[in-house]
Amino acid sequence: MVHAPRNSVLAPGVSRLSRSAVYAKKAMYKRKHTAVASPVKSATTDKTVEVKGGKNGAKRTVPAQKASRFYPAEDVPQPKLGRKTAKKTALRSTITAGTVVILLAGRYRGKRAVVLKQLDSGLLLITGPFKINGVPLRRVNQAYVIATSTKLDLSAVKVDEKINDSYFKKAAKTDKAFLETESKKAAFPESKAADQKTIDKALLEVVSKTPFLRQYLGQTFGLQKGQFPHNMKF
Repeated sequence: MVHAPRNSVLAPGVSRLSRSAVYAKKAMYKRKHTAVASPVKSATTDKTVEVKGGKNGAKRTVPAQKASRFYPAEDVPQPKLGRKTAKKTALRSTITAGTVVILLAGRYRGKRAVVLKQLDSGLLLITGPFKINGVPLRRVNQAYVIATSTKLDLSAVKVDEKINDSYFKKAAKTDKAFLETESKKAAFPESKAADQKTIDKALLEVVSKTPFLRQYLGQTFGLQKGQFPHNMKF
């Protein structure tokens, strides 16, 4: 049919063809769309006008944008400002510096580790030591550990102040750096490896003073049939 419309109306407000179908039928993708830059609007400033009369101040400043004559009939809800400050997470009484804990979740679940201290974020700083069971310096939430009655004297072990929450944060990667690390795994920083060796050396000296403690830390925790954690004393 000559000069027939490409689209028809099936019902009021409902067309036979969608907008994308009409776009393809009209070959709109072949047409060039030239965008015209809008003129740069000059920033309006307040005006200063002269006022007649000796008692009117001679001059008056008129704002460039006048205030609206109308105001909302209903109050706009405003967010409530809280005066509470975030407090440091309270540590369980059974967990202190030197306590041996059992990890319950994550990559090293089932392994034992030594608590070094609590960080400002409330997380625990732990280590295996790495030379005994492969658990490195890492942060863990106290909700995912079981505190045991075994404790070590860490008076001779000094943890550097630089090992804090920011110590474990990873630097933001750009798109280029992300693609490079996809093909090749980044090497572990030598500075962090040196920190691990320093802490492990001091911890191993403490562990060697107690017989069978090295074997205890290297043993993986597990449950057998009929054993229930809530009935066990660690």
